[in-house]
Amino acid sequence: MEQPFRVRRSPIHGNGVFATADIPAGTELIEYKGRLITRAKADELYDEMYSGHTFLFALDDHWIIDGNTGGNAARWINHSCAPNCIPYLHENPRDPLKSRVIIETLRDVRKGEELSYDYGISFDVPYTKRLKKIWACRCGAPNCTGTMLTPPDHERNTLP
Repeated sequence: MEQPFRVRRSPIHGNGVFATADIPAGTELIEYKGRLITRAKADELYDEMYSGHTFLFALDDHWIIDGNTGGNAARWINHSCAPNCIPYLHENPRDPLKSRVIIETLRDVRKGEELSYDYGISFDVPYTKRLKKIWACRCGAPNCTGTMLTPPDHERNTLP
């Protein structure tokens, strides 16, 4: 069966993934693929914090999917502050190396619309102006925060 999307240049950033047909809410679109590496190996290979660009998807505190190697179209789905998709972790409790990430639509998506999800990027360092600029968001949503960085836990609004 043909996938209801294709990769092409994006006004948000570089390449993007666009719907080639109307897609209903709750549709499983694609698995995020790539080689499985440890967080330590990712830190060794990539200066992720200061690159502003990543194809790394964290499965947990130890394992990361590296979409740079063996990746598929899912790596081109851009971040948005008003996403129309969401990544779901399908954990394999017996073998974490068999856990999978599936990108699913959050709402109905119209043909021609760019697919996006909230990257939820966070680092254990203060978010300086420089870091926020490196991880600038260009989604253009009315509620755009200006950064792909998720606020640190101590800055999030929490319920009592």
